Amino acid sequence: MTIVEVRKRDGLARIATFQADEKTIHLPAVIETGELFHSLSHSRMENVPLGAGPAFVAQYLPKGHLIPAWIHPSGDLTLPPGMAVMVPCWHTALAHPRKYVEWLAAMKTALPPDTAWYAPAAALPSNAAILSYSGFDIFDFTAVDLRSSQGIFCLPEGEFPRGTMEGGACDCPGCRVGDLKAHNRDRLIREIALARQFIAAQRLRDLVESRCRMDAAQVAILRNLDRTCGFFEKAVPVARQGTLLATTGEVLQRPEVTRFSERVVSRYRPPAADVAVLLPCSARKPYSLSQSHRKFRQAIAGRASELIVTSPLGLVPRELELVYPAAHYNVPVTGYWDAEEREFTGGIIAAFLEKHRFKRVIAHLEGGALAAAEKGAALAGVELEITCRGRPLSQESLALLDSALSGERKVRHDVIRGTSSWQFGLAIDTRNLVVKGRYPWIRAFRGRTPFFSIDEATGLLRPTFEGWNLIPEGYRVTIDEFVPTGDVLAPGVVDADPRIREGDEVLVTGPCAIATGRAAMPACEMLRSGRGVAVRVRKVKTLPRT
Repeated sequence: MTIVEVRKRDGLARIATFQADEKTIHLPAVIETGELFHSLSHSRMENVPLGAGPAFVAQYLPKGHLIPAWIHPSGDLTLPPGMAVMVPCWHTALAHPRKYVEWLAAMKTALPPDTAWYAPAAALPSNAAILSYSGFDIFDFTAVDLRSSQGIFCLPEGEFPRGTMEGGACDCPGCRVGDLKAHNRDRLIREIALARQFIAAQRLRDLVESRCRMDAAQVAILRNLDRTCGFFEKAVPVARQGTLLATTGEVLQRPEVTRFSERVVSRYRPPAADVAVLLPCSARKPYSLSQSHRKFRQAIAGRASELIVTSPLGLVPRELELVYPAAHYNVPVTGYWDAEEREFTGGIIAAFLEKHRFKRVIAHLEGGALAAAEKGAALAGVELEITCRGRPLSQESLALLDSALSGERKVRHDVIRGTSSWQFGLAIDTRNLVVKGRYPWIRAFRGRTPFFSIDEATGLLRPTFEGWNLIPEGYRVTIDEFVPTGDVLAPGVVDADPRIREGDEVLVTGPCAIATGRAAMPACEMLRSGRGVAVRVRKVKTLPRT
């Protein structure tokens, strides 16, 4: 019997434990797989090419109750939870980025989430990060040992001639005694351990982006993963720990970025306003706490809907400036916007202005942000009023902004309503709610009864039971007939809203109890996993027996 228990997720990557034959392996790991998977000692190298068709795979791929189970993109992928699987020839997929993602998606979608994935003869220090990012957990020394026999010196930055060892590029124990095999193994072990640390911090993407710069195929794999709709995005949490580093061009397609901008256009409901003002971003987050935005807000004086133009998010409405990743990204500030940034941001501005027809749109912008806004306005058929003369913070520019809004009515800004529309897809009725607290530590009450609070770490709403009454549908997890005494485990989940991602606030409902909490895995994993926490529960209410 084998057991896989996921402890921490970072997209497809996981920190987990794998138990087999009374042995426990902490994943991801690089091991002597023959010591763990005894069936491989009898293997006769039945390596079926990844491009083989179903008939060939059915005839030649090993079958039976093997540990690990041999799988193939064109083979039978019906396996129980808790298994370990091996994808023979996966090292060949690294040279075919598009097929890599197609094959990965086919297998990952079909197999249970709590499955340990073994990539035989594939791992090198230079590709271990992208393999982990793709959801592989178990690696061996075959590839690095082969490089050692070929006189190749392996580093995370690539493979080099053996003579590189003598140049001081590494000071590991193997390098000190001139043992190439020991060095290559040591670097692979260290790279897997580093990947594990980045997974724990939910920052593996940052490691992958830095490593893949040395390999065009890995960059292509990363881009194809980002663009595979309906597969990779489901695994990406709605909010991560720490800062989102926007330091490469790939950030424009990161699931967190595209999700945020797509929801701004499709879900977010702006306050009722005749005028929208497009503003530049600031280095300090949230924007409202920056000195520049204090001056902008003083000039606007609540007379317009405020929209911040920024790369890589495109457009951040003032009501959403706390929501991840709007308050959590860090971008190199140069003042220069490349063509791709202008195109991306302009498209979002165009879509937003087409959906929400303001009587006037003021652009208090300069440089690349202004160019993106002009492009978006032209696509939407909107005429921009530009209030910048030189720098946006100059006295003349601020005076022009104030003058342009003369006579405009005050706008009722509502962070609870705005955030709920982005988060849950509906704008709740907040007319009888009173918002208390010092921004950004906000709570919403009716009388003395709390309805919502804003999570300072993510900017998302945390509804109480009373707050959920204002959200009549969606983001529900249905459980079986039991009262949770702690967190809700995946085997107890009967149904879940498919929109739920890890980190989403959810309402747990069942015949015996209701509970509020935060999703610990996406809905698709809740319904297919045999183990693991599905919802981290905050409060439970037992229902009366009928």
